[in-house]
Amino acid sequence: MKKVFKVEGLDCANCAAKMEEKINKLDGVKSASVSFVMQKITIETVDDNMDEIMKQVVKICRKIEPDFELC
Repeated sequence: MKKVFKVEGLDCANCAAKMEEKINKLDGVKSASVSFVMQKITIETVDDNMDEIMKQVVKICRKIEPDFELC
C-alpha cells in the first residue's frame, strides 16, 4: 500500500532527511520519502498496517520537529 500525506511544520531539509532515514528503518515500511520542498511524506508499506505505521511516523517526526502535523 502506498500513500502520500501533506504535512505542516517541516522547517528544514536536514530535518526532513533525518525523518526519512528513521521512517525507512521502521518494520513494515517498504520505502519512505520526505520532501521538504513539497511538504509531503510518501510511504509504501509491506502490509495493510498503515494506521499503526503512521502513529510511529508522527512520533518520530515530532521528536525532530515539535510543530510537525499531518494534514
